[in-house]
Amino acid sequence: MAKITREDALEYHRLKGKPGKIAVVPTKPMDTQMDLSLAYSPGVAEPVLEIEKNPEDAYEYTAKGNLVAVISNGTAILGLGDRGALASKPVMEGKGVLFKKFADIDVFDIELNSHDPDEIIKVVAAISPTFGGINLEDIKAPECFYIEEELKKMLDIPVFHDDQHGTAIISSAALANSLEIVGKKHSEVRIVISGAGASAVSCAELAIKWGVQRKNIMLVDSKGVVHSGRTDLNKYKQRFVLDTDARTLEDAMRDSDVFYGLSVANVLTPAMVKSMAKDPIVFAMANPDPEIRPELAKEARKDVIIATGRSDYANQVNNVLGFPFIFRGALDVRAKAINEEMKFAASKALAALTKEDVPDSVLRAYGVDSMKFGRDYIIPAALDPRVLLWEAPAVAQAAMDTGVARKKIDIDEYREKLAFRFGKGEQVRYFFQNKARSSGGAKRVVFAEGEELKVIRAAHQIKEEKIATPVLIGHADVIASQLKILGLDYVPEIVDPLTFTKLDEYGQAFYKIRQRKGVSLADARKKVMDPNVLGSMMVKMGDADAFVSGLTYDYPEVIRPALQIHHTASGGVRAAGVYIMIVDDRVYLFTDATVNIDPTSEDLAEIACLAADYAKKLEIEPRVAFLSFSNFGSTPHALSAKVQKAVALVKARRPDLRVDGEMQADTAVVASIVEDRYPFSAVKDANVLVFPSLESANIAYKLLANLGNAKAIGPILLGMGAPVHVLQTGDDVNAIVQIASVAVMDVMSREGNGKNK
Repeated sequence: MAKITREDALEYHRLKGKPGKIAVVPTKPMDTQMDLSLAYSPGVAEPVLEIEKNPEDAYEYTAKGNLVAVISNGTAILGLGDRGALASKPVMEGKGVLFKKFADIDVFDIELNSHDPDEIIKVVAAISPTFGGINLEDIKAPECFYIEEELKKMLDIPVFHDDQHGTAIISSAALANSLEIVGKKHSEVRIVISGAGASAVSCAELAIKWGVQRKNIMLVDSKGVVHSGRTDLNKYKQRFVLDTDARTLEDAMRDSDVFYGLSVANVLTPAMVKSMAKDPIVFAMANPDPEIRPELAKEARKDVIIATGRSDYANQVNNVLGFPFIFRGALDVRAKAINEEMKFAASKALAALTKEDVPDSVLRAYGVDSMKFGRDYIIPAALDPRVLLWEAPAVAQAAMDTGVARKKIDIDEYREKLAFRFGKGEQVRYFFQNKARSSGGAKRVVFAEGEELKVIRAAHQIKEEKIATPVLIGHADVIASQLKILGLDYVPEIVDPLTFTKLDEYGQAFYKIRQRKGVSLADARKKVMDPNVLGSMMVKMGDADAFVSGLTYDYPEVIRPALQIHHTASGGVRAAGVYIMIVDDRVYLFTDATVNIDPTSEDLAEIACLAADYAKKLEIEPRVAFLSFSNFGSTPHALSAKVQKAVALVKARRPDLRVDGEMQADTAVVASIVEDRYPFSAVKDANVLVFPSLESANIAYKLLANLGNAKAIGPILLGMGAPVHVLQTGDDVNAIVQIASVAVMDVMSREGNGKNK
């Protein structure tokens, strides 16, 4: 992992002439006099009166329900100690950025210049009506315990001291997985905790909730072991007093199973690690420097599992895996508090997520080829977007189960809404997958590249999520070895061309299709062993419902045999490809970017109708624009005339469609241009864009996807005689699952229309 310098950090915080990391952004339009009247006087009076009558309406009319206060007095800043309230502001701003980035929660950071816990309590209580939740941060122990306890008694919104509970939640999940890996039980292990402050006490208490016995937890503070002979212990440390002869950390470490470091750098020596029990678990979580560096711990013990709080080592115990998602779940059910059950639910969700297949997007973010449950992956990565979809619903459910939620929600619907926070692309993805799931996973989708790791991972996901029944073409021994590498508990259905019992039958059938196209019976028998022929033939012979290929093949290698076997759809002469392009919250269909190089007017007309009908399947009302370099005859030329003729053909054949052209690209997508200059046009703000050639469409979608920050979904084949769909070279697992969902939708649509496969 890359190391940062002091100048890197300082420059980041003052970058682009706008110091700091956060800003306030309006969520409503403020462009007209009407907007101003609604936002302030006189319009603002109406919600004021409603909230006065019913305070709960503040959640409906203000930002309260998505606003958290991050509050500190700067007495325990990271590992830097008491640096004052003002010096804590960069950390609190950083906390706000993380809340927004990972859970879409807005934050006001508030730095209180006071060391008096009662004064802090009074101030926080006074400002609490503004917020849906309070996150206390970097307040030293034992004051932090008292402040949190008192505020929780006083307020009816969640109060959460992240330094206490965040580390506890993440480390408990990591511990549960580590114990599973080494084959030990919570009830049997002995834990030594270096440090006895807020985090240490909370970590110990949550470990007990997981099943660790209190008598098996030994705290070691700056004066040594917390034992029965000491008279200097506060009430929080007294919970963990042991009758023991151990006095030092070195004494405590002998034969221990687990070390929690919540203290200072380099306090744990290699010799102490050597003295631990078999398969020791070391969580050296001091920041910025751990109690022992991982390389030293591994040198001392080859069987050690080690985690730190740092991002430049494996197994980072990072609080960002906790607080954004805990508050997300709590806010969305309008919880009155964050209780122990909600924390425990968060921890269990993280532990479970670690065992799931890691998305390619996460692997790319960390620059690695693999993350797999094991000694170097005991906790989800901080940048894993799935944490939101696992942890927040678990917290919300626990809040409802324990009676602290003001609002009841459907968890499945809630999980989907959370995914939509990632943007319009996720909404489209869920649309595909939900439509496919409605078939109950019964549709059989065969994959040509069944030996590829990505395809195997996608097939596992497709099966688990009941999108379809995947069938992998490939050699069984190769697929078995790939599954071993992946560590997936999955037994796929495999069609091995070398042992496929229907190969001769398929050869005969393919020969009948191609015998007048220069293919002999001997040739046919050889060709059906080609995965792209075999997969298409499986659909033809009724052994599969859909075929997907293209991850490692060029486009023609997939589509040519598919067209030879299935031809185009009944009544059509052209197949076409469409890309769904998502720009911010708008969805466009680009066609044809993949199949027809230089389409005629007739071709363009058919392509446009195919794309418009597909838009309807996506529940999008099509507004079809035929693109050119000319606007409605402004530049007479053979190329613009070709497009004009295509428009006329579609208007004559499909009066049900809103279609117009020829028009330039900006005219098609900017409604004001049509309104001002071409009011006669039936199409403004088009969403189906028909390009005059494959060249122009291909260039447009690739530029937009790579320079315009648009998301491209596809290619999606239209007009084929059977459900055959093509991947792009290098597609990730999510894209493969998406195309498989499209294939299942295609099957269902044909069945619904009474068409043969």
